[in-house]
Amino acid sequence: MLDIVAARGLSEEQRLMRESCRAFVDDVITPFIRTNWQREWDMSPENRLPKEILEGAEEIGIRTLGVPEEFGGIELDPKTEIRTFALISEEIARGDSGLADKLVQNWKVSVLLRNLAPRHLQEKWFKRLLEDPQFLLAHCLTEPRGASDRWLPYNVPEASMHTRGVRTTGGWIINGRKQFISNGYDAGLYVVYANTNPKVGMMQGTSSFLVPRETKGFTVARCNETLGCRFMNNGEMVFEDMFIPDDHLLVENDALGKAGVYFRPGKIIQASKNLGVGVRAFELAADYVQNYVQGGRILIKHQAVALRLADMATRIEAVRALTERAAQAADDDAPDADTLCNMAKLFASEEIMKVAQHAVELHGGNGIMLDFGVEKVLRDAAVFLHMDATVDISKFKIVKSMFPATAGKYAGPEN
Repeated sequence: MLDIVAARGLSEEQRLMRESCRAFVDDVITPFIRTNWQREWDMSPENRLPKEILEGAEEIGIRTLGVPEEFGGIELDPKTEIRTFALISEEIARGDSGLADKLVQNWKVSVLLRNLAPRHLQEKWFKRLLEDPQFLLAHCLTEPRGASDRWLPYNVPEASMHTRGVRTTGGWIINGRKQFISNGYDAGLYVVYANTNPKVGMMQGTSSFLVPRETKGFTVARCNETLGCRFMNNGEMVFEDMFIPDDHLLVENDALGKAGVYFRPGKIIQASKNLGVGVRAFELAADYVQNYVQGGRILIKHQAVALRLADMATRIEAVRALTERAAQAADDDAPDADTLCNMAKLFASEEIMKVAQHAVELHGGNGIMLDFGVEKVLRDAAVFLHMDATVDISKFKIVKSMFPATAGKYAGPEN
C-alpha cells in the first residue's frame, strides 16, 4: 500500500531515479547496515562509512544533483527539482538517514553555489566535487550560543552571529565558531556565515563566504557524536584570524535573504528523510508482526497489534501528503511556500517519531537490542526533532509567517 501511493504521479525521470535509489538501498545499503551494525558506533568517524558507499551513490548518479550540467553534474527539471530531491531523499533515508544527509548537503550547497558563487569558483569547486566521490560540502550557520532561536522575530543586533567577519586589505578576517554542522567533520568545502555589520539586525548584517578546508586559521575541532544519523559526521569548526579573499565572499550583508534557495529545499528534504525513516520502521514492523508467533498466533492477528500497524501507515501517508504539497509550493514559489515547508518539517518530525516508537514496541524485548536493528529507526527519528530548527521554533516560525503583524515582537535585552 505504501509503495503504490509513493509511486503515484511521478514523471519518467523521477520513476527511474526512484527505482535506481531503491535498488541501491536494497542491494547495498541495507545489507551493509545489518551486517555491520557495530560500525555505526566506531569512535573514529572517518572509519564508519566505507568509501564504496559514496562510490555507489556516484555510480547511480545521485551524488552531484544540483550541479549544472555544463560542469558535469545532474540537472533536474527546475519545475520539479525540490520534489525530486524529496523523492530521492526518502529512498536513501529508508536505507540510512545519515547517508541521506551526507548526500543532500552536497545537493543543497551545490544549488547555493550555482546561484551565488562567481563562475571561476564554480568551475574550480564543481570540478573537485565531480572528480572525487568522497568530496563533501557543508553549510555552516549554527553556533554554540545560537541556532534556530535566531529565526524568531528577533532581527536585532544583539541576536546576530558571534562569528565575525571584518574587512581588511584584499579580503576579510573571520573569527568565531560553528557547531552541529552536517558534514562538518569531513567536508572539503564550506559555506560560512558571519556577522559583518554589528550595527544592524541579523537579516541585514550577515555575510556568507566560501571556505576551503585547507584555509589557514580554519580548524575542524571535533566530530559531534550524535544519537542517530551516525553515518553523517556532524562537526564543530573554529576560525582564528582566518583570511578569506574578496572573491570568496558570496553575499555581503544580505546572505540570509539570498539563502532561500538552500533553506526551502532543506525543510522539504528534512521531512522527506524523516519519511524514509518512517517507511523503514513500517517495513520492519510489518515483516515482524506477520512472522512472529505469540500466544499461538502470529502477532498481526492480535487486535492491539493490528491497530498499531494501521496507525503507523496512516501517519506516514499524512506526512507524505503534506510534504508533497509543501514541495509543490516550493517548486512553484507560491506565497505560502515558507509556511508549508515549516509545517511539513514540523509534522514529519513529530509523526514519524511516533511511528518509530510503535515499530520498536511491536518488537517487544527485541526492539531495544542493538543487534536486532529496529532501535536504529527510533534513534534516527529522534534526531529530526532538533534538525533544521527545533519543534518549538518551527511552530513559532509558522505562526510568524501566518500572522506577521501580530505575532511575537522582540522586547529588547534584559537589564
